[in-house]
Amino acid sequence: MPLTRREFLLDSAGTSLFAPAIKPGSDRMRYPFQHGIASGDPLTDRVLLWTRITPLDSTFGISYRWLITTDPQLQQVVNQGIGFTDASRDFTVKVDADGLLPATTYYYAFEADGHYSDVGRTRTLPEGSVTHLRIAYTSCSNFAKGYFNVYRELAKRADLDAILHLGDYIYEYADLEDCARTGRINTPLHETQSLKDYRQRHACYKQDKDLQEVHRQHPFLVIWDDHEVANNAWVGGADNHDTASEGDWRLRLSGAVQAYLEWMPIREPSRPDVGIYRSFRFGDLVDLTMLDTRLAGRDAQAATMEERNLSGRTLLGYQQEEWLYSNLANAQQQGVTWKLSGQQVMVAQLGTNDMPFNYDQWDGYPAARQRLFDAVSRANVDNWVVLTGDIHSSWALELYQDPFADDPGKPLGVEFVTPAVTSPGIESYPQAQLAGASLEALLPHLNFVDFYFRGYVVLDITHERLQAEWWVVDNIDTHRYSTECLRALQVQSGSSQLRPAAGLSQAKAAPPLAPAFADDLAFLRDWKQQYSGRLEGVLAAHTERPSL
Repeated sequence: MPLTRREFLLDSAGTSLFAPAIKPGSDRMRYPFQHGIASGDPLTDRVLLWTRITPLDSTFGISYRWLITTDPQLQQVVNQGIGFTDASRDFTVKVDADGLLPATTYYYAFEADGHYSDVGRTRTLPEGSVTHLRIAYTSCSNFAKGYFNVYRELAKRADLDAILHLGDYIYEYADLEDCARTGRINTPLHETQSLKDYRQRHACYKQDKDLQEVHRQHPFLVIWDDHEVANNAWVGGADNHDTASEGDWRLRLSGAVQAYLEWMPIREPSRPDVGIYRSFRFGDLVDLTMLDTRLAGRDAQAATMEERNLSGRTLLGYQQEEWLYSNLANAQQQGVTWKLSGQQVMVAQLGTNDMPFNYDQWDGYPAARQRLFDAVSRANVDNWVVLTGDIHSSWALELYQDPFADDPGKPLGVEFVTPAVTSPGIESYPQAQLAGASLEALLPHLNFVDFYFRGYVVLDITHERLQAEWWVVDNIDTHRYSTECLRALQVQSGSSQLRPAAGLSQAKAAPPLAPAFADDLAFLRDWKQQYSGRLEGVLAAHTERPSL
C-alpha cells in the first residue's frame, strides 16, 4: 500500500514539521496510535471513544489525554479529560464522552507520549421527531482473504448516521494459504486460541488502513458472531474447537470475549452474565435491537431432525428472548415507526420445515423462530425489518409463518442480508448467477439473492418507507476496483412487502469528514501545555505500580 501522509512525514529525512508532536529522528514504530481510533455505541448525550496506545515499554502503564469538539479543527471543545491504561487491558483505551447534544456530529482526538492521534468523527443519536436516517451495515471481514475495499467505500460516505457490523469482524483461522496468496499475513500465524492470540489478531486487523479510516469517520454499533471465537460457536463449544487438542472451551471463550471487549468500540456489560445484546433508539423513527445469536444462550446445533424439532431449543437464550419480545412490544406501543433487529444468521426459511438446509441458522431452531414470530404477531408489531450477516451473500426476503403454504397470509416483516467485506460466497460468477436464479425459482418469499459480490447495505429510512440498497465492489484482490449499487428495494410503511425502488435514495446533507492528521492542528500544542501538569500527576500515580 502507498504511504499515508503521516508515514511520509515520519519517514522523511529526520525532521518533523510538527516538532511538539513528533520528535526529530522518531520513526513510525514509536508512534503510539498504530491501531487507529474509533467511536461506537452512540446515545443521545454521549458516545464511546476508543484507541490503543502502543507502549515502548510494557512494564508500566501510559497516561493519555482526549478531547471532543464540534469542529474538525478541534477548537470548540465540548469535553476533555485524562486517563491511564496498562497491560491489564492490552493498553486499549475507552472513554464514555458525555455532555453531548442529540443528532450532532462531533470530532475527537487523543494524545499520548507527545504524539497526537488522527482526528475522529462521530455522531450522537437523535431524539424526538426524526424525519430521515441513513444507516449502513456489513459483516464477515476476513483479513487474509483480500483488501478491505468495502470499508474504504464506507469511509468515503459522509452521509451515514451510523454503521452496523453484524459479526465476524475477525476470523480465528490460520488461513496460511490465503495469507500466501494475498500477502495479507495474519498475526499470529496459527489459529487463535488464547487471550494473547485473540489480542494479536485484533491488533493485526486494526493496523489495516481501510479499517482504521472507516472507524475514524463513523460511529460503529457492533455485535459478534462465531468467528470472533470459533466457527459455529454456541455457549458450550464450537465446531472448530477440539477439547482434546485445544484445551478447555471456557478458557478459550473467556480469552476471545475479553479481547473483543478490549479492542472494540462497545460499552462493556456491567456483569459477565448480562451479555452484549442491547438496543438503540433513533427518536420516533427507528428502534434498533442488536441481538447475540451465538453466545448469550444458544443450544448446540442439532445432530438429528428429532433433536432439531424439540420445543425447548433456543437460539437467543430465554433471557434474551424475553428482552427482545418486550423491546419490540414497547417500541410498537410508543409509536416508533420502524423496528430493526440486527443479528447474525438468517431468520427466513431457506428450506421447508421438513427439509431444513442449514442447522446453524434459525432453520435449525424452528421452535425458537416460532416463538419469535408469535411474539411479533401477539404485539401487533408492524414495520419489522431483520438485518442479517453471516453467509457472505446478498438476500432480500419477506418473513412469513409458512411461506410455502397455499395461502401464506400477510408477511410479518422483511429480512435484508448483507454481503461480506471479504469472505467468499460463490467465487465463479456464472455459478453464482445460476445458483441465485435456481433459488429465486424455489423460494416464493425470496425477492433477490446474489452469491458473488462483496459489499454492504445502505438503509435510507423515512416514516413513509424504508429503502435498502446493496452496494458492491467488483474485486478485493487489489485496491483497483469499481463499485455500484447492485439492487435497490423498498418497503412501504405498514405493508412489509418488497417492491423495486424507483431509483437510488438521495444522500442527506452531511457535515465534513474528519481531516486525517491531528498534528496539523496548532491548537493541540496549546492544549498539551494546558494539561501537561495534570498528565504528569496521573502518570506519577501509576508508574510505581507494575502492570498486571
